[in-house]
Amino acid sequence: MFQIKSQNNQVEVTMSGKLDSEGMKRALDEFEQACLSVNEGTMLYDVVDFHIPSLDAVMIEFSRFPTMIGLITRFRKAALLTDKEWLKKVSEFEGMLIPGLEIKGFAREDRETALAWLQEK
Repeated sequence: MFQIKSQNNQVEVTMSGKLDSEGMKRALDEFEQACLSVNEGTMLYDVVDFHIPSLDAVMIEFSRFPTMIGLITRFRKAALLTDKEWLKKVSEFEGMLIPGLEIKGFAREDRETALAWLQEK
């Protein structure tokens, strides 16, 4: 499952389960549409149940990498909700590699704390 909501310059992504190639294509299309109106926005990414995507899905993601990097520059902060400590660390490291974007990981039960952090300037 992959759901995206966008309002008030914030994109909220919820992911659960494993993505195959069709799911990845659909998810990236929806993400791209949701990001078009964002400028200096925030993102809340809720990983309910993480599974490594299929190889075909990863290939689709890599093929759209330049577009995705362009979309990421529309955000100033991203909060990742997950129960996987390693996923928090990887996402925070990724944030160090993307100029202008701060990424912070939170436990899933800390949603309100993550939302408050996203609103901080």
